[in-house]
Amino acid sequence: MTAPAPPAPRRVPCPTCKGPALFDPSNRWRPFCSQRCRTADLGAWASEQFRVPGSVPSEDDPNVPSAH
Repeated sequence: MTAPAPPAPRRVPCPTCKGPALFDPSNRWRPFCSQRCRTADLGAWASEQFRVPGSVPSEDDPNVPSAH
């Protein structure tokens, strides 16, 4: 009896360019398709392009720790 074949590696859309990216340990950039796309995503985070909208809390807000 032969062992079952391993499942084929999944392909997922690259978060940056939306092209196919191999989601497998052999792809060192996963979930990205390349180092270029991974670096572009990191740059977007570093420049705060992925900020979550919110308001600045007031100084009277009891949930904000004091600076003392």
